[in-house]
Amino acid sequence: MHSSITNVRLAGLAVSTGSLTRDFMADGLALGLDRVILERTAQTIGLRERKVAAPGITALDLCEDASRRLLDAAGLDASSIDAVIFVTQTPDHSQPNNASLLHGRLGLATGAAAFDLSLGCSGWVYGLQQAALLCAHGGAARVLLCAGDTLSRLTHAKDRSTDPLFGDAGSAALIERTGLATAWHFELGADGAGANAIIVPQGGARMPHDSKPLTEIPDLDGNVRHAANLAMQGGEVFNFSLRQAPPAVAAVMRHAHYTVEATDGLVLHQANRFVITTVGRKCGFPAEKTPSDVVERYGNQSSASIPCALIHAFAEPLSARSLRLVLCGFGVGWSWGAVAAEFGPLVIAPTQPYPHSA
Repeated sequence: MHSSITNVRLAGLAVSTGSLTRDFMADGLALGLDRVILERTAQTIGLRERKVAAPGITALDLCEDASRRLLDAAGLDASSIDAVIFVTQTPDHSQPNNASLLHGRLGLATGAAAFDLSLGCSGWVYGLQQAALLCAHGGAARVLLCAGDTLSRLTHAKDRSTDPLFGDAGSAALIERTGLATAWHFELGADGAGANAIIVPQGGARMPHDSKPLTEIPDLDGNVRHAANLAMQGGEVFNFSLRQAPPAVAAVMRHAHYTVEATDGLVLHQANRFVITTVGRKCGFPAEKTPSDVVERYGNQSSASIPCALIHAFAEPLSARSLRLVLCGFGVGWSWGAVAAEFGPLVIAPTQPYPHSA
């Protein structure tokens, strides 16, 4: 689905990460895995360390912290927010939604709308499109877009296909209505045939939690997980990424009349270095225009990975001037989303762990 939206701008960004550091090599060696294989894997897919949330800290806490720091950096009061959108697949509760909880924590006006989007790695682009629509056509002057997850809580420590990958983070972005006629061009899509490729089977209405002990089941590769853990078919995920991300990127660039040479950067969901570099190359972008080192510092941050990569790779120029960028997220669902737009100048709060160090 294509859409072009005008009269909006990205006004600010902030990301709060988990405060605990997990080391890929140390974790693997503790499980008795071969050092040479671990080093080869780390080099190939860019796994070094990741930031995970401290016990008791949720995506809501991380996004609240990012929101407060962003509002403070922008010099804005929470009463100026007309809507809050919360993208997450690890909410505090099945009911009420995280957006309503954040609405209360921040003290937003009772006339401000609040809703969640249940999406993963494509979620920030989907949320950006919804925020832009609210500003351009829905009566909002300013929307707070939050996106974050604590996926490290869903993996099994003995599942080496998932556990080393995920970090925890929460992001906040401000989208505002303006008089600018420059368009944001979006391409959104989904393919439900791939729903089982990334899945947590237990915990929803189809297979609710019960009092029975969870049965740990090893797979053919020796990875161990139970029904309440995240399970991922890595090969299928990789093939899906190559199949859907490049056409989505090409579509938004075509609508925006962008060329690779005239585009400042391609920011992809930070799945792992191998996926990023392979997809970026298939999109025609050189490595220097495709940031891929965020994942080795923070891990795969799900819906928070694109805003984290934007801050990591482009904070200085985005704070000072406009950049022509293409963003693309892809993952669970299957779902994918891309946007081509000019972003900046905007307010950026430096990425920080939460809780903050003394």
